[in-house]
Amino acid sequence: MNALTACAASDLEMDWHGIDWGKCHQQVRRLQARIVKATQEGRWGKVKALQWLLTHSYSGKTIAVKRVTENKGKKTPGVDGKTWSTPDAKMKAVLSLKRNGYKPKPMRRVYIPKTNGKERPLGIPTMKDRAMQALYLLALEPIAETLADRNSYGFRPERSTSDALEQCFNTLVGRKSAHWVLEGDIKGCFDNISHQWILDHIQLDKIILQKWLKAGFVYKNQLFPTEAGTPQGGIISPTLANRVLDGLELILNKKFAITKRNGINHNPNVNLT
Repeated sequence: MNALTACAASDLEMDWHGIDWGKCHQQVRRLQARIVKATQEGRWGKVKALQWLLTHSYSGKTIAVKRVTENKGKKTPGVDGKTWSTPDAKMKAVLSLKRNGYKPKPMRRVYIPKTNGKERPLGIPTMKDRAMQALYLLALEPIAETLADRNSYGFRPERSTSDALEQCFNTLVGRKSAHWVLEGDIKGCFDNISHQWILDHIQLDKIILQKWLKAGFVYKNQLFPTEAGTPQGGIISPTLANRVLDGLELILNKKFAITKRNGINHNPNVNLT
């Protein structure tokens, strides 16, 4: 390493340690609040413009890199074998997050055991692809949270299993409450979601979205295409899956609405949690 390179690396390291995180979070939250307001007003052109601002902002990029370099999978590489462990690498990563020319790499496929003895496929993106997903998630989450089903609790900020349990208790505790619980499970939910439906209905940059959906995965040194599904393992995948499922509660509420019979309210007692 020559003196010039050493100096540049040192500058990048100082830049990372010198980031004003409070200001970055404040700027991102301000843009997210504006996205929420535009979503509530149905101003989708405005939403798109604000998302562009957020995904091209320095604050958004730094927060995205911070997230993927401080979470549980920070030492787990994708197909390129790279991780970002130094301040220098993290700062270079911030500068590399650009929409133009971006091409995601295929995910590294691994299988993890499930409680029922079967295995669950997991896709591990590269660090750069994780950071890009984290960046665009900052722009999608305000919409997802604004439009989400009221009693949806999985993979959502500020919500947990305890909240779902409390809602179940509230709907079952009354004397006239429902007497039965039906547990539903969508077979291979993440694997079978329609790519076209996602592209048609989810309010995010379509070009970037399509690139992620079609990136494919590598298993035992063989490349496999992805024609359907949103892979488990990507940072943005749970939110994409939630957006696909949002609307179930509204359909059930319409189908099993409270009606009057002979002047008496009839409640079918059908609730979705």
